[in-house]
Amino acid sequence: MRKAEIKRRTNEVDIRGSININGTGKTDINTGFAPLDHLLTLFSFHGLFDLKLKAKGDLEHHIIEDTGIAAGKAFKEALGSKEGINRYGCFTAVMDKVAVKVAVDVSGRPSFYGRTDDTNAGGLKGSYSTMKFDDTNFTADHAVEFLEAFTQHAGLSIVYIIESSQGDLHHLLEAFFKALGKALDQATLIDPRRKGIPSTKGIID
Repeated sequence: MRKAEIKRRTNEVDIRGSININGTGKTDINTGFAPLDHLLTLFSFHGLFDLKLKAKGDLEHHIIEDTGIAAGKAFKEALGSKEGINRYGCFTAVMDKVAVKVAVDVSGRPSFYGRTDDTNAGGLKGSYSTMKFDDTNFTADHAVEFLEAFTQHAGLSIVYIIESSQGDLHHLLEAFFKALGKALDQATLIDPRRKGIPSTKGIID
């Protein structure tokens, strides 16, 4: 069924939950950060992943990063051997005046890179980094912290392009997480024509 438990307990955090890649987009998420809960709900809804997640801890940095670590590990575990999957996915999501394109490779070789088509060459790490999500203390840096940890531990290669950024951080991150969900849905779907691992090497770490 391609399911896995989300489980991480340290001296700093306690994170519990589950993920089902063959889901319908049902969620029950409480990380203690409403913006992150909202973004993960969008990711799961549009990716059709069932996600349960509860997180608590001492510092916001620890909770956000370790949630990414735990969710990434569970996502990788749920994929199992990766036999028959498409492996690649790409989707552009639009939110009002924002458009974000996300391309994914379930490669086993983690990397997270992005740029924009305007003057902010650093993508979310550029001038967006300290922008806040509405009237909260959640910034683009927090989102990147989660995404880099998730990418690393899920074994994904993610490249994104902010094609239009004429909007606020809320809409930008919404478009990103929707596009990521759709791209990962494409990448993790089983192609009945594919026999074995989708790599000429015969293995994806």
